[in-house]
Amino acid sequence: MSDNGRGAGPDFIEALARGLDVLRSFRPACPSMTLSELAAATGLARPTVRRILITLESLGYVRAVGRGHTLTPRVLELGMAYVNALNMWDVARPHMEKLVAQTNESTSMAQLDGSDIVYVARVAVPKIVTLGVTIGTRFPAPATSMGKVLLAALPPETLATVLAEPSRSGITPRWQPAPGDLDAVLREVRAKGWALADQDLAPGIRSVATGVRDGDGRVVAAINVTVHAAETSLETLREEHLPRLLRAAADIGHDWALTAAVPVVTA
Repeated sequence: MSDNGRGAGPDFIEALARGLDVLRSFRPACPSMTLSELAAATGLARPTVRRILITLESLGYVRAVGRGHTLTPRVLELGMAYVNALNMWDVARPHMEKLVAQTNESTSMAQLDGSDIVYVARVAVPKIVTLGVTIGTRFPAPATSMGKVLLAALPPETLATVLAEPSRSGITPRWQPAPGDLDAVLREVRAKGWALADQDLAPGIRSVATGVRDGDGRVVAAINVTVHAAETSLETLREEHLPRLLRAAADIGHDWALTAAVPVVTA
């Protein structure tokens, strides 16, 4: 590794940067590296690498094995403070912010609570909409794109139980489907993997949503892009915003799986 692009100025600690270079040099294909190999990988002088290894070994981050050194499980502690400080919505937020930057439209995430969706994360743009949305807002699930996605992911016996619960949102949606109509919509959502809601909840509100999966492949939340019907056509929603939404959902699910896989207790 070279020093190109390194920070500059009196507050930059070069020795710390070099120590991190050494730690990053270990790879799955190179679990054990000699002093010479680390010097070549980092571009640092052998005496410098030697001093860094002595320091890291005394701190418990590397151990000597034969002619080389390997990392110890203690290096996991370097990332655990970050991972443990995050909840799943913190992990999702950067991807949601990127999606908003791409679409210039608001995006939200929701989970089911009975027959309602409850908003658990949101990145909004300043636009006038019919219904105000904040974290904790409830809407009847069948009338929302996120609700359709979440309902479609339920097993049949669970779906029936959920739909039997009365909504606690206090909102009467425009679209109140008969059971047969909702079944047809949910079959289509299962086949496509995403759902549209065209002013089903209230006039002027259109949205497209898809599921976000955990490391086991289960849909545990839904994410959407919401637009004003007077400004954005269904074609734009499907052709332009949906591919970006699908990418964001996949990226969030990937990061959720990674953070969930990190052990809580380290050696």
